[in-house]
Amino acid sequence: MHLEGSCHCQKVTFRVNAPHPYPFNRCYCSICRKTGGGGGYAINIGGEAASLEVSGREHVSVYHARIDGNESPAERHFCRHCGSALWVWDPRWADLVHPFASAIDSDLPKPPERVHLMLASKASWVETASGPHDQTFDEYPEEGLAQWHQRLGLER
Repeated sequence: MHLEGSCHCQKVTFRVNAPHPYPFNRCYCSICRKTGGGGGYAINIGGEAASLEVSGREHVSVYHARIDGNESPAERHFCRHCGSALWVWDPRWADLVHPFASAIDSDLPKPPERVHLMLASKASWVETASGPHDQTFDEYPEEGLAQWHQRLGLER
């Protein structure tokens, strides 16, 4: 699925092909909660890094989170003007890019179920609104983004 996204001030726009476009995965870790600007979690979707086209790249800054005292190699891209979270890219999985669903302007498909992960890191004020088919995990599930889409026959 071809997706288009942008930051709030429109200084950064981007396009990416996403074989895994369903925004099903809600991450409640402190990094996502504090950098995503959402309801105590962030949602990433799966895209092909080679297809990422960015206009206004000069307005993009990168943040490397610290995990257990060490700098993560993952690059969290955001607009340096309005602060919008745009996408995450990690050299350990260089062929993938993970746009934040909140930055996508294209209509995204509604997931038939959701995965709530890193609940052990959830802020006390956040309520987990999980549906009857949703899965919840204190940390990471064994099933990844691609496997979830494949299991449900949702690849595009």
